[in-house]
Amino acid sequence: MVSTRTSTILGPDGNPIVVKVLSEEIAAPTVAGVRRTHEDRVASGLTPERLGTILREAARGEARNYLTLAEEMEERYLHYASQLQTRRLAIAGVDPTIEANGADSKIVDAVTELVSDDGFDDALGNLTDGISKGYAVVEMMWEYERKALRPVQYIERDPRFFQLDRLSLRELRLAVDGSIEGEPLPEAKFLRHLPRTKMGLPLRRGMARPAAWAYLIQQFTLQDWAAFSEVYGMPLRVGKYNANASPTDKRTLLKAVASIANDAAAIIPQGMDIEFHEVSGNNGAAVFGGLLEYIDKQISKLVVGQTMTSDDGSSLGQAKIHNEVRLDILRADGKQLGRTANRDLIRPFVDLNYGPQEHYPSVQLLVPDPEDVAALTEAVSKMMPFGLRVKQSEIREKIGLSDPGDDDELLVQPGQTPPPAAAPSKGPAPKDAPVTDERKSKTAALSAIVSDHKRACRCGACVALLAADAGAPDALDQVDALFAEALDDWEAMATPIVQPIVDVIETAGSFEDALKLLQAAGPDASKMAERLARLTAIGRGIGDIAD
Repeated sequence: MVSTRTSTILGPDGNPIVVKVLSEEIAAPTVAGVRRTHEDRVASGLTPERLGTILREAARGEARNYLTLAEEMEERYLHYASQLQTRRLAIAGVDPTIEANGADSKIVDAVTELVSDDGFDDALGNLTDGISKGYAVVEMMWEYERKALRPVQYIERDPRFFQLDRLSLRELRLAVDGSIEGEPLPEAKFLRHLPRTKMGLPLRRGMARPAAWAYLIQQFTLQDWAAFSEVYGMPLRVGKYNANASPTDKRTLLKAVASIANDAAAIIPQGMDIEFHEVSGNNGAAVFGGLLEYIDKQISKLVVGQTMTSDDGSSLGQAKIHNEVRLDILRADGKQLGRTANRDLIRPFVDLNYGPQEHYPSVQLLVPDPEDVAALTEAVSKMMPFGLRVKQSEIREKIGLSDPGDDDELLVQPGQTPPPAAAPSKGPAPKDAPVTDERKSKTAALSAIVSDHKRACRCGACVALLAADAGAPDALDQVDALFAEALDDWEAMATPIVQPIVDVIETAGSFEDALKLLQAAGPDASKMAERLARLTAIGRGIGDIAD
């Protein structure tokens, strides 16, 4: 059968794909041996000496204790777990897209269907565990389904089930009993994600390695703070004994002083006293709390690259600036995760079903730039008076609004009423419609004639020319046409004003020189004034006719 053969197709590492093992569990947990990890504990009673030993062992490739500590840190160090979750969920929120890259459309459709499976998203989410531990592995169970050999199940595997080769410490191998080197992983069987969060070996890249020291300091600080809180606010108790007190009396007094806080009662020999002294110092919260806050901020910088979105006290402007740094990290995570999926899943899937190809589709996790709606609307509102034409549908799409229906209530500014909806036509167009259109064209032509007349002319001839049409002119249309015509030559009017300023700025050596040059050769606004005067006269004539 085909399922028992060894394929001639080579995997990403250059070894042939053994089809038989594609449907078998290779890295399943065992009842006993190296792949039984449920009882492993490291974090309890952790000391600096013990932590140093764990990290040195991991640097040599003996990473079991290090990976166990990384797992426990996510359970015990709440801020670290929160920041890791933030980064991992940010990647999980990016929808994968398929790039054809010139591949056959049939292959692209098959890859799109493969990526659309729910298991694929879960597999990518599990692979993000490599951010903290240095690597993550997901085992794929292949079966013939829907006329193709495809993964039907993605199984998350404990990273302690694997080890790195002793020579380079870069190649993942399966941990097995009786072998210090482990076994090589079969081709096309595992998704192996080794994120590059920093340069160096995979086991030294994980966030858990630098975070381990922060975790240790945090644990010690919490213990000290708890001890401080236990006696915080209690008065200092001082016992006094006379010179003739025996050792037994002294021990009795010491026991009474020590236990009076809890028992609120004590007996002491006659002649001895217990005094209570109020303690005014209350800086414990500032000392311990400040240290914990500092450690948490360093963890935020380590994991998500910033502190503004994870801690209080940041302004909106600061958060926006720092959010760009996080976008860089998110894009890098998405790019590396896409490479892993293309190498370990997409290419083997295409090779096994369609044979080796010259071009392969690829999975991309692209992070778009966030849309600054405020800046967009401000820019559009400023440019529209200068003739910028913008489609309503495009703006609605940018700000996430749908087109209103005929029966929808429209949003208007306070004090305004929405325009009435146009009544549907129940018959043929009125006979005077062509007359209205003709009147508008005549009015525009008359306006053009007036504009060619003498500049700033206010004579009766110009006004009479506008009134030559016997009907009632549409004043708004005339003003719109006049405004559109005025915008045609705005550059010619603005150049005498703007160009001298530009020349002065380019030639001046200082601000004082620029002021002197501007005073000597000021902008020429005569053309602008003449143009405005002419337009004012025409507009006044249109208004007189309309009134």
